[in-house]
This record gives sequence, C-alpha cells and structure tokens, in this order.
Amino acid sequence: MRAVLQRVKDSRVETGGNCIAEIGSGLLVFLGVGKGDNEDDADYLVDKIVNLRIFSDEEDRMNLSALDLKKDILVVSQFTLYGDCRQGRRPGFSEAAPPDRAEELYDYFVEEISKHDLEIETGQFQAMMDVELINDGPVTFLIDSNKNF
Repeated sequence: MRAVLQRVKDSRVETGGNCIAEIGSGLLVFLGVGKGDNEDDADYLVDKIVNLRIFSDEEDRMNLSALDLKKDILVVSQFTLYGDCRQGRRPGFSEAAPPDRAEELYDYFVEEISKHDLEIETGQFQAMMDVELINDGPVTFLIDSNKNF
C-alpha cells in the first residue's frame, strides 16, 4: 500500500457538487492499494501515519504526532498512486489492486485508523472527487508498506 501524507490546515472533499467530508487541522491521506497488499500492509501504514512525528512542538521542531495532538485525518482512495509512468505517455495501472480488493483494504484501513480515537473522515471510494486543501508547511511525505521509498 502507498500513501501520500499531507499536513493540512484544513481539507474537504466534494463529489457531485456536495461536500462529503471536511476536516480542520490534521492529515490528508491519499491511499493506494496495490496487487498483493493485505491487512499487514494496512496495519503498517496505520501505525506509521498516526505516530509519525510531523507536527511542531513548542520549540517549532517536528516532534509530535497526529495521535499526540488528536488531529483530524481525511482518507481519500487514490489508485493512481500505482500508476507507472516509466514508459510511454500513458500511465499503466497493472500494479493497482482490483477494485473489489482495493475497497476491502481501504475499508479495513479506515476501520483500523478509526480505533485510535481520532476524528476520521473519508472520501467516496471509486468516485470522481474534488479535493481541496491548505497544505501546512508545505509538509508532504510518501509512505510505502513495502518500504520502496
């Protein structure tokens, strides 16, 4: 599984012109599920995301986590994180999980991250969405459960 993690001042998701999710200060997580991913991959990302020390402490050092500060988290499914752009001009998506399996693991990820007593919002799986955010920093990280980056 892959995640693009962005520290945000606020973020919202709209689909069909309607706001379906909105958070204040916290984390926006774009989540991609790859072929062969399983619950262990999701567990790894959940633990990493809630505990990653990317929020400033009183000395303005990145030393506090979303869990430490009870930050909101917005999770948005994004299969394009598995887009392969190395050849040609059209991305290939052969490494993305099939939609049914991807949705199972996306739901599992959301369920597991919800167990951390944080405010969790989600986008709509397999929908065209407009995602708005104010990136705080900007602070953006890439996380891969296979530790490829």
